[in-house]
Amino acid sequence: MNKQLYLLKDGVPIHTVIRNYTIDDVDSLIEVQTTSFPPPYPEHLHWNREQISEQATRFPEGAICAVAEGRIIGSMTGLIVNMNDYSGTHSWSSISDDGYIRNHQSNGDTLYVVDLCVTPQYRKTGVGKWLMQSMYETVVHLRLQRLLGGGRMPGYASKAKEATPMQYVEKVMNGEWSDPVISFLLRCGRSPLSVMPNYLEDDESLNHALLMEWRNPFLTTITKSSL
Repeated sequence: MNKQLYLLKDGVPIHTVIRNYTIDDVDSLIEVQTTSFPPPYPEHLHWNREQISEQATRFPEGAICAVAEGRIIGSMTGLIVNMNDYSGTHSWSSISDDGYIRNHQSNGDTLYVVDLCVTPQYRKTGVGKWLMQSMYETVVHLRLQRLLGGGRMPGYASKAKEATPMQYVEKVMNGEWSDPVISFLLRCGRSPLSVMPNYLEDDESLNHALLMEWRNPFLTTITKSSL
């Protein structure tokens, strides 16, 4: 992949390239992870060199980054799985092989997103949506059924005394509350499916995530959310 576009940063067009990342980008990708996920996000969940090497070589189509002003400003990582192998609930660790994606199946039916991060100073430029759009294009190109992934619920901890995780999501969906991740994924075209308990070590989400999908419109008809 090598997509060129312009982002608007403080009203100024910034030339940006979305491309596949390689093992040569390791240091830059680790820096993006560190700045994108500060404490209380667990530091040990940031990518390490071995994980990035596995991602870039095992499934390069699912390893993409955005480059602007001479540096990587965001990245997105996925793998292909057969969701019949993960019936019921699953954790980020089990479906991503702890980020090493050695369980990638080229003959699977679903592109599963295991990470999306954007450095804070570029979060209002639309680069996150462009990374997501690029991964949708990969789903179409590879003729997969859908893109799927668990979205963090970082606003939930502050509302946990008022609502269960499902009630929290319902209030976000009704427009009563806003969640920075869920609301972003909705703007990207993702649809909610179910709340996943014990998905990822994440104090802000109290370890919950919302499973959200994007169906390939060239293969199937989008079905109504299960919420």
